[in-house]
Amino acid sequence: MAFADNLKHLPGVSHLAALQLLDADGTVVATIEHKQGQIGSLTLYNHLAQTYGAITPDAARKGLELYAEHTDDARTNPGKHPNIDRLFALETSGNSLRVKHVFVSSQAE
Repeated sequence: MAFADNLKHLPGVSHLAALQLLDADGTVVATIEHKQGQIGSLTLYNHLAQTYGAITPDAARKGLELYAEHTDDARTNPGKHPNIDRLFALETSGNSLRVKHVFVSSQAE
């Protein structure tokens, strides 16, 4: 199944402004924002966090499966898809990343 098709089966993220990925020390190592070009990754990482509790090696393997055709492109073009590259690294390192949800403010500014 293609990445776009996989996304249709995952929970929506309209309530999220971003996800912050934290290492074992609690340092933010990446932020995936709710903006054009990142919404697919935001949706996928949110699903992995909900399912696995963190971005674990098992979550990374599932994420690579869900990224579908983009996984092959990332494998042949390192650096082109940093959110996929991160999953490759987690899959082989045995490390995990905690996820902090940044919710959309309910108050208008």
